[in-house]
Amino acid sequence: MTRHLIFSGVGRATPFFIMNIVILMLMSSCFTWSMYTPNRAATKELQYLFEPPVYAEIVGRRGGNVTLPCILRIKPSHYRVKWTKLDLEHVGPENIIIVSNAHACKRYGRVGPRASLRKAHTMDASLKLSRLELEDGGTYRCELVNGVEDESVAINLRIEGVVFPYQNKNGRYSFTFHEAKEACAEQDGVLASLNQLYIAWTEGLDWCNAGWLRDGTVHYPIMNPRPACGGDQLPGIRSYGPKDKDHDRFDAFCFTSQTSGTVSFVPGSFSFDQAGHTCERQGAALALVGQLYAAWYFLNYDQCDPGWLSDGSVRFPISNPRERCGGVPEAGVRFFGFQDDATHLYGAYCYKEPKRHTRD
Repeated sequence: MTRHLIFSGVGRATPFFIMNIVILMLMSSCFTWSMYTPNRAATKELQYLFEPPVYAEIVGRRGGNVTLPCILRIKPSHYRVKWTKLDLEHVGPENIIIVSNAHACKRYGRVGPRASLRKAHTMDASLKLSRLELEDGGTYRCELVNGVEDESVAINLRIEGVVFPYQNKNGRYSFTFHEAKEACAEQDGVLASLNQLYIAWTEGLDWCNAGWLRDGTVHYPIMNPRPACGGDQLPGIRSYGPKDKDHDRFDAFCFTSQTSGTVSFVPGSFSFDQAGHTCERQGAALALVGQLYAAWYFLNYDQCDPGWLSDGSVRFPISNPRERCGGVPEAGVRFFGFQDDATHLYGAYCYKEPKRHTRD
């Protein structure tokens, strides 16, 4: 099923320093090529490592496990294998994940405790990552270090998920970069990358408010050009470029992936507080915005009833568009805004984690 992320309540973007990123059919190839180009001269042939397939991409979901391939073709007499995560925003020492030789293996950083080498055979230096997190997406480098001619290959890990625009009760353009980052985390997400926003745009995301991305730039995706959203330019991702992270204010584009729990709707006429208590009586809590989006995106969750979420907003997910459910022909999560939490009455969207089985 084709997904279209169309939302109600779209505002206008300020026409200040707007550059349109013209999206061509070849753009996905350009993104992929930049991700997988190893850190070496393009003409240099590898002696010890197999080059990964061009445009190969490993895809995983939050909570799942993946293996990033790295295979030796020749074994030097003495060598180490070092895996690092390449991050353009990283400042300081290398973001090392694991270093291994014939006798020992040492893990580093946030990813290290969840990392191991597969060692399916004597030439296998592939990296296994378990319990994937949202921040794990990106480019990884497998480096063979032998003290003479070090060489490496790089491969991209993409976390499968959904991008959702977000603003709080204060209205549009209220977040600094740091506040946007925190707001996404509070709603079970992280700030999206430009590549994630691009993928969401290809799936139909059309949103006329500019929002922060992970790298500190500001963009908004337009599928249906209109005067209020950058004029009559071609469809694409409009860009404001880098902005002051401490003073400039915009919305946020958040990214989330599958969850381990379930979202359910409780019908009724509840105030915000009553909705929270209703969920609690079921051993659950009011759902976060990211949790509702994950249920809609991964499970085709469809519920034609507005309901409270934990941030005080009212929304409902539609996977099977129909006239009486918002009147919009595309699937998406409908947004009713932030209502008065005492006088407006709606149902409740509850989120419940699975029961953890304990050993006797």
